[in-house]
Amino acid sequence: MDPILVGALSLVLIVLIALLGAPIGAAIGLMAAAGLWATSGWGLMMVTLRTLPYSTAAEYSFIVVPMFVLMGNVAASAGIIETLFEAASKWLARVRGGLLLAVTLASAGFAAVSGSTVVNAAVFTRMAFPQMVQQGYNPRVSAAAIAAAGTFAVMIPPSLGFVLYGMMTNESVGKLFMAGVIPGLLTATIYILVIVVGVRLRPDWAPTPRGAVPLRERLATLRSIWPMGLLVFVVLGGIYSGFMPPSAAGAIGALGAIVISVVQRKFVVREFWSDVRKTALLASSLFFIVISGFLYARFLTNSGFVPELQGLVGGAGIGKWEFVAIMVVLYLVLGMFIDGASMAVITLPFVYPIAQQLGVDGLWFGVLFVKLVEIGAITPPVGLNLFTVVAASEKRLQVVDLIRGITPFLIAEVIALTLLITFPQLSTWLPGMM
Repeated sequence: MDPILVGALSLVLIVLIALLGAPIGAAIGLMAAAGLWATSGWGLMMVTLRTLPYSTAAEYSFIVVPMFVLMGNVAASAGIIETLFEAASKWLARVRGGLLLAVTLASAGFAAVSGSTVVNAAVFTRMAFPQMVQQGYNPRVSAAAIAAAGTFAVMIPPSLGFVLYGMMTNESVGKLFMAGVIPGLLTATIYILVIVVGVRLRPDWAPTPRGAVPLRERLATLRSIWPMGLLVFVVLGGIYSGFMPPSAAGAIGALGAIVISVVQRKFVVREFWSDVRKTALLASSLFFIVISGFLYARFLTNSGFVPELQGLVGGAGIGKWEFVAIMVVLYLVLGMFIDGASMAVITLPFVYPIAQQLGVDGLWFGVLFVKLVEIGAITPPVGLNLFTVVAASEKRLQVVDLIRGITPFLIAEVIALTLLITFPQLSTWLPGMM
């Protein structure tokens, strides 16, 4: 069969298998095994199935995944989210829309210790949403702000999105982390501007501020957040300076989060073991998807799909910017229906080689990919963060409420994406200084 037809048919079958209820990792792995058998024979399929999963899981640098996940879980259990939100809300008490801004800033701060958008969105919904509604904030906009700000964890390092992209493309995870710093801060800044303008144009978004909190109370909140800020500085500074690789930085980050929780007397043995179990579950699930993705990449290469597609792109005269435009549309559409991990393992095996062929910078393309994953997490009908907030609200919200409130933040994301495409230096300057 024609290699292009084989590859296209495999993508359709993966979607169909997933729609039947199979986990996406199982759907990709099953299709990869069947494809290897059909195109390369039983012998090569068995050899690949015996060797590739072990070689992937045994890669030392991938220890960064469970270490940073554990760092985020321990920090969440130690109450760092509550502490960050309390500090931000007190410092912004005299500003109209202060709690919306507090959610944005606290989410950006917590993203620097956690790569999980789900944890971020769920905890803020349980903690901040009732308080916002009680003070007279618009419920739809409040919930949408929580869902949207939760996506900062996809971009701001340590980001699991960048780790996954690095695993699938062999780009430096450390440089990818640094590439996400300025885009992450840029997105948070645009969110702040959208909120400031929004509460002026739509007074129903937020009530009249109640007045400033005494300076002594505001300063007191800083005592509980500076240790975590120092930890983030050490971890990211160590990666940036080259003093330690991301794998070691992840281990130091996890240990530092444990030490901080002990010193602040917030360490609970039962919660710690729960964090370890959640870390093992998430890491193993991610590794299963990645291994399936590598198997699928091997199948696409052996079948001739990747070389044939590269030849078609070259023959069609598609340039760098046309390719980027096509990828933006592709990922925006895919993001409406599948999660970022699935998009990575299904598409990067053939999209990344084409990007390299056209001279697209790997770090810049990684930032664009992660940004589009971030947008997908809040894009109806299957935005993961939207459903996370609805589930955590304990039936006080419906998905339609978030869909109505998310529009201003989608506009903010489109503005950020446009700036990142127009000015690649926003993504490449900082890693270039390492």
